[in-house]
Amino acid sequence: MDKSLFRYIWRFSKREQLAIFAVVIASLPFYFWSLELPKRIVNEAIQGGAFTEGNGEVRFFIISFDLPRLMGGGTVELFEGFSVDQLGLLFGLSTLFLTLVLINGAFKYVINVAKGALGERMLRRLRFDLFATTLRFTPSTLRTVKSSETATIIKDEVEPIGGFIGDAFVQPLFLGTQAATAMAFILIQNIWLGLLAAAVVGVQFVIIPRMRRVQLRLGKERQIASRKLAGRIAEIVDGMEAVHVHDATAWEKAEIGDRLHHLFDLRFRIYKWKFMVKFINNLLAQITPFLFYAIGGYLALKGQLDIGQLVAVIGAYRDLPPPLKELIDWDQQRLDVQIKYDQIIQQFLPDKLVPLDVFAAREKEDGPLAGPIAAERLRVADPHGSPLVEEFSFELPFPVRIALIGNGGPGPSTLARVLARRHDEYAGRVTIGGRDLGRIPEGQLGRHLAYAGPEPALFPGSLRENLIYGLRNRPVRRLPDEGPQARRRRMEAERTGNPVDRLEDEWIDYERLGVEDADGLDGVLLGALGRIGMREDVYRFGLLGRVSSQRMPDLAEKVVEARHRLRSTLAEQGLENLVEPFDPGRYNAQASIGENLLFGVAVGPAFTGRGRAVNPVVRKALDRGALMDDLVAIGARITETMTEIFRDLPPGHPLFEQFSFIDADELPEFEDILRRVAAKGLKALNGEDRSRLLALALDYIEPRHRLGLLDDRLRQAIVAARVIFRKELDGSIWARQLDLYDPELVCDAAPLRENLLFGRIAHGIADAQSRVMRVVSAVVDELGLREEVEKVGLGFQVGPGGRLLAPHQRAGVNLVRCLVKKPDIFVLDGGLAAYGEEQARHIREGLLAAFENRCFVAVLRDEGQAEGFDALIAFDGARAELRRRPATAPEGEDADAAAANVAGGHG
Repeated sequence: MDKSLFRYIWRFSKREQLAIFAVVIASLPFYFWSLELPKRIVNEAIQGGAFTEGNGEVRFFIISFDLPRLMGGGTVELFEGFSVDQLGLLFGLSTLFLTLVLINGAFKYVINVAKGALGERMLRRLRFDLFATTLRFTPSTLRTVKSSETATIIKDEVEPIGGFIGDAFVQPLFLGTQAATAMAFILIQNIWLGLLAAAVVGVQFVIIPRMRRVQLRLGKERQIASRKLAGRIAEIVDGMEAVHVHDATAWEKAEIGDRLHHLFDLRFRIYKWKFMVKFINNLLAQITPFLFYAIGGYLALKGQLDIGQLVAVIGAYRDLPPPLKELIDWDQQRLDVQIKYDQIIQQFLPDKLVPLDVFAAREKEDGPLAGPIAAERLRVADPHGSPLVEEFSFELPFPVRIALIGNGGPGPSTLARVLARRHDEYAGRVTIGGRDLGRIPEGQLGRHLAYAGPEPALFPGSLRENLIYGLRNRPVRRLPDEGPQARRRRMEAERTGNPVDRLEDEWIDYERLGVEDADGLDGVLLGALGRIGMREDVYRFGLLGRVSSQRMPDLAEKVVEARHRLRSTLAEQGLENLVEPFDPGRYNAQASIGENLLFGVAVGPAFTGRGRAVNPVVRKALDRGALMDDLVAIGARITETMTEIFRDLPPGHPLFEQFSFIDADELPEFEDILRRVAAKGLKALNGEDRSRLLALALDYIEPRHRLGLLDDRLRQAIVAARVIFRKELDGSIWARQLDLYDPELVCDAAPLRENLLFGRIAHGIADAQSRVMRVVSAVVDELGLREEVEKVGLGFQVGPGGRLLAPHQRAGVNLVRCLVKKPDIFVLDGGLAAYGEEQARHIREGLLAAFENRCFVAVLRDEGQAEGFDALIAFDGARAELRRRPATAPEGEDADAAAANVAGGHG
């Protein structure tokens, strides 16, 4: 990126800037005529200057032009105009003035829209360039860069720069020519008034920028302080566990409070300077009209200036301060954004980046990584200069399986990271097939080398999206740009230097993976997950997932079939009492009152939480079913019981979770409601209080909460109200926010497990959950649905950073992600640390077989784990020794067949 912001802007927007320049220049004659017309209106129409020779009429709107002397001189008349009297001239000139005002407004509209579009396009380009540059950060840079600060720079700090980009060249030209036109007009009318206006303008241009320099300095300090605040808050959030474990909340509050005070002080000082500058600017702007009235009036009284000229001068000066003020503002903004741009560029210096020729994808260099792996006088040190790997040289043939053994020191992991190009600060030379590791293109390395470290980097999204992340290198097939919206998107991408690739394009090369489509790829993923022991986890994820009857009609039919089979199997085994089915004509004791009333699953806020209690359809059904007062009374009894139980309990006590009616911070509010009930009764409560009590009642489950609040009469009334509710719901605006239960259909909004059970597992029966799920698994296997359920499980959302997965599951996802892309070189550096010893050994043996004819580098605890490896490099502190090397390079068939042991047999 250019170090100069203006050079960056001009390089990418020269054509658009010149087009706007042309419009600005074209607008100037119309602006000058709009300044001239008020003088003619006063002198010729109002004072009658056009009728001084006794003429009752004059010609108006004559269109003519003078010929130059070279062409013989004279005047060419294109239109002889209209004959008008004094009143007609007044209205004609006034109409012409209004027309010029509209034309000038149209010019401003066109210029401002063009500036805005230019600024937004350049802001998009700038943000993308910064993001693309972020992707080039070297591993050493990534260790020192705070992700929150980088995100703040790209999202927030470039925002004012983007707002300035559209004004960078156009604004000074537009405002400068307007101000110059107004100043020239004043000078033409009267030289002394013109010099007076110029003097005031000069004072403004000298004093105001000097005062604003202090604002700029304070603004720079504020930007740095804000960035550090964002970084510190992100650090605290990331380390929240340590904050709570060590009771450091008071300390962290004090630190953030101190930073906020410093930021407040800076912002307050900026405000004081800002309004001081504004005061002086306004003062100078108001003094000049006073001088014009006084001096101009004196000259008019002396006959040295006519009234029309004075009116025109005052009118012209009225248009002079705004562009001058905006020019001064533009200059301050220019300095401000240049400082911001300089600070941003400092975060993206070339020495922090992978060289562009290495980072850029090269299709011609997309061959496999093969050939001897060698290091020559390799030395690695930590940031303090202590050696991690002392001078070490080796050369091993390809393919080879290398074990790196250490004594608990950092040497093996450091060497593994160097070989995977995850550590770039070293002396010496590392080569693969004679090519310098640091010069191998990023794209080729990413497609043919995989690294599994101790801290897997997972992204928010589904399990499937994380597993295939390494397969989306570039589009294999681009979809055609159909429709104006797609074509416009492509055009804007090309204009702003953004990629024309779309997420809808085909990004995965199924042929290279040996499958036909996404369904075949799912099979590969499941096979690989099974070989590292995660398939059962994925099955459980699938039971928690949703099945869409629209997108998966075949599976939906099988689920309904499995539902009926499960019901009969439970009955055959005498376990039907463990699951209470959903029956349209019965109350389900294992579900809440609200769930029994709705008899479906909410897909929107209208039927969840307090929204359910205030929904008009729900309330109408309860009123018509004569249930409203009963349920409000139940809510009051729940409140009374909960306040008694929770009154002396600290927030976070397990009982809060068990009953889950009232949060600890809501207790005082419900105690107030109880006091009002005790004083005036339930009937006297307002609508808000009744809704809050109703919401509590709708969450009540008798077998779980055991407060004895339901009897058979209420249960029957709720089932009857269910019928009323369905009738009211049909055709209402809320109909699509509830997916109703139907014994013969899949409920899209309900989890797959609930669709299979079509009911709720009974509370309070020992081991009911596990006994029922064993029967579910047996039925699923019997009907051949397990793989379908597992494919649903691939859609499980892993959460930010994979936090919804257990540590061994995160490690497994990372491992499979590396293996499915079939790398030539695989570096395993602590990737099995989350597994138990036996499972880790099993996975390691599978990897050894899979990479028999490829390269596998593994960091191991001791030599006992190194059985089966071709080469062994042992560390004693920072000193490394090659203790075992392969006698001959292994020969055999393509290793992809062997890879089936771990990677699912997709060679």
